[in-house]
Amino acid sequence: MKSFEYANPTKIIFGEGAIQKLPRALETCGKNVLLAYGKGAIKKAGIYDTIINMLADAGKTVTELTGIMPNPTAAKVREGVALCKENKVDFILAVGGGSVIDCCKAIAVGSLLEEDFWEVLYTRGELAVKALPIGAVLTMVGTASEMNGFAVITNDDITVKSGFFSPAAYPKFSILDPTYTYSLPKYQMVSGICDILSHLMEAYFSGEDDNVSDDLNEALMKSIIKNARIAVSNPLDYTARSNIMWGATLALNGILGVGKTQDWEVHQIEHQLGAYYDVSHGMGLAAVSASYFRLVFRSGLHKFRQYAVNVWGVETVGKTDEAVALEGISRLEAFFKEIGAATSLRELGIGDQTKLAEIAESTNLLDAGYRQLTSADVKAILEASF
Repeated sequence: MKSFEYANPTKIIFGEGAIQKLPRALETCGKNVLLAYGKGAIKKAGIYDTIINMLADAGKTVTELTGIMPNPTAAKVREGVALCKENKVDFILAVGGGSVIDCCKAIAVGSLLEEDFWEVLYTRGELAVKALPIGAVLTMVGTASEMNGFAVITNDDITVKSGFFSPAAYPKFSILDPTYTYSLPKYQMVSGICDILSHLMEAYFSGEDDNVSDDLNEALMKSIIKNARIAVSNPLDYTARSNIMWGATLALNGILGVGKTQDWEVHQIEHQLGAYYDVSHGMGLAAVSASYFRLVFRSGLHKFRQYAVNVWGVETVGKTDEAVALEGISRLEAFFKEIGAATSLRELGIGDQTKLAEIAESTNLLDAGYRQLTSADVKAILEASF
């Protein structure tokens, strides 16, 4: 393994009824709170009333930011920044899934900047070292934003969807109650599961072999696959939903990427796909993953063979390494179909290929996986995924 340093400052409060520990978590937080959430699902579920009453009992002054969308936009971040500055907000409570938390991270950073957050974080690529403190109440799993310092924002003005990292953006605490995910539509649950697996595979299919991170990763992939099948069949199975929720957090809280390089090209492709078509993130990842792997697997044949055998149980007798690796990729694709995920761009509602070349040209090309992609490669991946 490569040398590394690892630290994660987020406190996790996990389990059914975990929201009852919110008042204690709020004791060390600021008085002026920005309560941020999506389009009202938390009100239908009764979560809003519980939290707003707890904030009132704790003596907090509350400003609300509502309507955060699945792919949070730069405009929404700016709206939140303006609210924070106007109301002297000193703590942000994000209630929702990864999109809400990501938006709040950008708001937290942007609220302490004199310039526009996009100019500082994206145009100039500066590392933000200050942010308003954040807490999170998670209602949808997938991104692990509840325990990391990453956030992804879409800028509609320039058709770019991209992420930033700040060590100051880690939530101070995150409340994870698996029962809060029960009411999610199947489509959103499955999208989150695809995002979890993609996070795991981005760390796995790259860099050094024979390390503890990959051993843990294989076990977690198998757990997510097993529990996803149970949850799709019975969404109220607490054990399955709790395993998926904690597995999602572990998939991208940094622990599985230490001591090795990572890929993240599938995410880069999906980000630009999402910038152009506003597709569900996890579904977009599922739609392009198999095509990407089929393009690059020979450059990392040993790991793809290992994945096929250790994760999917592919038999090797009488088969070449290439045949075994390809069967593993096909098993992944079949699993996505089994649980109801999109496995093509058409299934995402993209009806023609007219923008694929433009998307490919604007995709951020990394140099961390088994093969350095070109724009032509990305276009071929998108066409194969169509």
